[in-house]
Amino acid sequence: MNQEYEHDDRHDSAEDEAEATRRDAGETESSRASRGWWDRNADEYQSEHGAFLGDDRFVWGPEGLDEEEAELLGPADALKGLSVLEIGAGAAQCSRWLAARGARPVALDLSHRQLQHALRIGGDVPLVEADAGVLPFRDGSFDLACSAYGAVPFVADPVRVFREVRRVLRPGGRWVFSVTHPIRWAFPDEPGPEGLSVAASYFDRTPYVEQDERGRAVYVEHHRTIGDRVRDVVAGGFRLVDLVEPEWPAWNSQEWGGWSPLRGNLIPGTAIFVCERDG
Repeated sequence: MNQEYEHDDRHDSAEDEAEATRRDAGETESSRASRGWWDRNADEYQSEHGAFLGDDRFVWGPEGLDEEEAELLGPADALKGLSVLEIGAGAAQCSRWLAARGARPVALDLSHRQLQHALRIGGDVPLVEADAGVLPFRDGSFDLACSAYGAVPFVADPVRVFREVRRVLRPGGRWVFSVTHPIRWAFPDEPGPEGLSVAASYFDRTPYVEQDERGRAVYVEHHRTIGDRVRDVVAGGFRLVDLVEPEWPAWNSQEWGGWSPLRGNLIPGTAIFVCERDG
């Protein structure tokens, strides 16, 4: 599961010298930066967060909301036999959970190194290395599609991704994805009290970019407001069924980047969009 939670300032040596800025970044630059960042950082990510994610658990975000409990894709006993596309799958943890319930998942990710971790963990889930904006599947190939922090926050044109997802879904198919809650962009990405004071405009859509000494992006994240996300869903050909904002549970004492019990009890950290294709 490629849960690409908001950047937490832990870099390899090549990124120690990266400059953080806010500037435009198009589709090609964003895609190249994401592939490179995840190929370089997949080992550290899986080492640091693998225990929380598990090998075959479906977690929607740092709060720990589990699909076993949430049933956003539908009742677990109704997943048997359904074909499911997981986008931004990382090490395919979510896909393994789906397979254990009788579904037929395919795990797709942009990062070759993340998919190598999927191979390391094992299982019979098919793995596909591809860009979410150009899905290598025929029309109507899947019953469901899902993404836990994968791809959507990191693409310059989310409508393009949504239209591709719609294309590969059968009529009536459900598309569920989670992203950083847009309100978080107004606050510093810090887990402590310093992360509770507004520091930027919620309405500033300028992407967050880390770039090298030549000005080439090595990490890109795109901001959309809640309203933007809803309009993008509709423009992509979907009907919004639900918008879930998980509360921070009492059992979860971990900090993950800017996510923490302190902040999680006061402001939302994750937004989950439950969408359906009508015809």
